[in-house]
Order: sequence, then C-alpha cells, then structure tokens
Amino acid sequence: MNAVVETRGLRKAYGKIEAVRGIDLEVQPGEIFGFLGPNGAGKTTTISILCTLVRKTGGEARVAGIDVDADPAAVRKRIGLVFQDPSLDAQLTARENLELHGQIYGVPGRERKQRIDELLSFVGLADRAGSLVQTFSGGMKRRLEIARGLLHQPSVLFLDEPTLGLDPQTRKSIWDHLRQLRTREGVTLFMTTHYMDEAEFCDRIAIIDQGQIVALGSPNELKARVGGDVITVTASDTAAAALEIRQRFALEPLVDDGTLRIEVPDGATFLPRLVREIPMPLTTVTLRRPSLDDVFLKLTGHAIRDEAAAGTDQMRMFMRVAGGGRR
Repeated sequence: MNAVVETRGLRKAYGKIEAVRGIDLEVQPGEIFGFLGPNGAGKTTTISILCTLVRKTGGEARVAGIDVDADPAAVRKRIGLVFQDPSLDAQLTARENLELHGQIYGVPGRERKQRIDELLSFVGLADRAGSLVQTFSGGMKRRLEIARGLLHQPSVLFLDEPTLGLDPQTRKSIWDHLRQLRTREGVTLFMTTHYMDEAEFCDRIAIIDQGQIVALGSPNELKARVGGDVITVTASDTAAAALEIRQRFALEPLVDDGTLRIEVPDGATFLPRLVREIPMPLTTVTLRRPSLDDVFLKLTGHAIRDEAAAGTDQMRMFMRVAGGGRR
C-alpha cells in the first residue's frame, strides 16, 4: 500500500535554528495519525510544509504521491485543513461559507450543492444551514470547519488541535464525527493534539521533540515502552523523597512539576514497601497503568503544555494560495 503522506529526511531551518531535523514518516490511506509534541517541537512546521504553507530546507515530502515543492497546487487540491482557531466568515451563513469554499476549489455547481447538503447533515447542522456563523457555538463552528475541509473530497484532512478550548461533551461530539470519517469518506486524518485521551483514538502516533521524532507506534505499543505500573508520589520535600527512592530501591523517579513518577513491574506489590520504608511523610501516593503522558515524559524528560495557536492566520494563508495566490 502506497503511503498518502511520506517524508524522508525532512528538514526546515530558519537561519541557524533548525525547526525540523530529519523527519521520516509514512502515513497510510485511511489511517488516523497523531502528531504529539510541545510548543516549538517542530510539528506545526512539519504540517505547514506538508500543506504547502512553508518551503522545506531539505529532504523529501510527498502528499497523495505528489512532491509538495514540485506541484504545490496539486497538493492543495488533495488536502483539507482544520486549524485551531475559528477561520470561518462569521458574517456569512453556514451554507454560504461552504459555497465559497467550493467555488475556490472549483467544485462544479450541482456536485457542490449535493456535497454541501450531505456534509451539513453529516455534521448535524442541516437545520442551521441558513444561520449566520456568528450565532454558532464553538462546537458548531468546529463541525462546520470539518465539513468545509471535506467539501472538495480531499485525500488527507489535516487537523491542528481540532478540539482545543471545547468542553468535554463537545469534544466527544467532534470525535464521534471524526471517527465516522474513515468509513464515510475514506479520508486519512493527520492530527495534532496535546490531549492524551484524544491521542488514544489514533491508529498510530509520532512523538516529536526538538525537531525530531523520538517514538512512533500505536498507543499500546508506545505505552508498552514504559512497562508495568506507574506510581506517582508527592511529598513536602520532593528532592529528599527522590533521593530516598534512588538509594533504597535503585529506581530513578521522573520529576514533573513537583510530582515523582516511578515505573515498577508490579505496583500492587511495590506500593506497600514504598509507604513502609520511606522515612518521611508522603502527601499523596497513587497507582495506575501507564498513559501516553508517561510515555512522553519518559522519552523527552518534560510534559506537554498548552500551546498558543496561529490557526486563523494559517487558514487565511492557505485559502489565499489555494485560490491561486503566491506562497
């Protein structure tokens, strides 16, 4: 099976700063692929290269079999985009936003109307087709953006933090729609997120840090790299507690914002020993299975933090170049 997104030795430098440092990727058709990394890790730059918004410095990048630099216009016709920040025209109705998008992409009139009707129904907005977008909630706007990204039947839908800032119930609704896309549209989803529970929905995940991919695999494969159980500990003196754990159990705790994380093969057996043998009061002690948070912390030495977005500017740039403007 030919990869729908493929990079080899992909690099991007801004002067002396290397934002992307030799990334190799293959994303298969119909796959839900997650890209995880903190602010400045290089994931937004990588996606911007794949979406033809930024030119690479070196290496290769292909989307739908097309070199992103050799024929960027052809790449744009085969991808859809949903960025973090709302990028709809709030003064237009839902249908008018989709009409405008369809015209920019040259979708024929009869087909355009049919696609708009189908997609508005799919995202649950058929009854609000004639409503101004300025009256929509955040979740409704995001669903409309997903419909817009699918209108021209792309091979790949890129989603940059698709549920950022939405409440849990709305996030669930968005993901219910996203997970149906594989069956309904046959589209590949390439997404970034810092919500680890969302990353669990991905078929595979690439963890990127400092411009390089440090791990790649399914959620279960990545969590297996932690192994066993995870015990988290807080104490009045974090440094002293960490020292005691090193000396008494020959374990190296990971420190994250004042919390100690310990990886052990059998947490149920180890936990009573820990509480009994540490000669200081512990504020909290918890036992759980490994999460993707633990994987990221183990591989990079730090946790993912919330990121600032520039999604509106990115979408405006993309719509401009999709309509024939210069990069």
